[in-house]
Amino acid sequence: MRLKDKVALITGGGSGIGRAIAREFAGEGAKLLIAELDESSGQAVADEIGEAARFQRCDTSQESDVEAAIAATIDAFGQLDIMVNNAGVARQDWDTTLAVNLSGVYYGCKHAAERMAAHGGGSIINLSSILGLVGIGGEDPYVAAKHGVVGLTRNFAIAFGGRGVRVNCINPGWIETPMTDPIRESESIQQQVVTQTPLGRFGTPEEVAKVALFLASDESSFVTGAPLIVDGGWTAH
Repeated sequence: MRLKDKVALITGGGSGIGRAIAREFAGEGAKLLIAELDESSGQAVADEIGEAARFQRCDTSQESDVEAAIAATIDAFGQLDIMVNNAGVARQDWDTTLAVNLSGVYYGCKHAAERMAAHGGGSIINLSSILGLVGIGGEDPYVAAKHGVVGLTRNFAIAFGGRGVRVNCINPGWIETPMTDPIRESESIQQQVVTQTPLGRFGTPEEVAKVALFLASDESSFVTGAPLIVDGGWTAH
């Protein structure tokens, strides 16, 4: 059990990558709080995991909601060891995209890092994207937000490293989630993505969750400030 006796908070844990991370962490012995805007999906994941999980509705664009989710985690389980800032949106207007994909991550880092540091440390895992490292036409808000997540990750890693808090981000490529459904529904666009990916396929949420598990566990004890690319080689071109 790689996460035995550890407690994690996962935002956006009701579907896609967040749900896969929740399942992976639970399977490795962690206790969890699923923070999710969609109450039905968030509660469903918590119910599936059982006694080791709780659900709390959370709009990560609201700082008070993020603070409340962190407080609820500590109230329920007595501690917070792992914070996964996963909640995100795609193809929204500038203000909405930045509020969820960047400000929400900032609030999670800000409040989790202080609570972790006060109790000896922890691991913060931010979900960025390959579009946090490269650009793509027509996705200005998303690209700006995801680049910002990489910058936040590095800054918090510097600020809190001396207090025992590690901060890293995962940069997934084209993953089989509801967010990429429109891409996979177009045969021509899907084929273009697959052709440009050296491993020749889309990734799965479970493959991203394995990387999150590494970052959450003590196996990554000397890893901080790092963007970890999980894209089948798409950015290697």
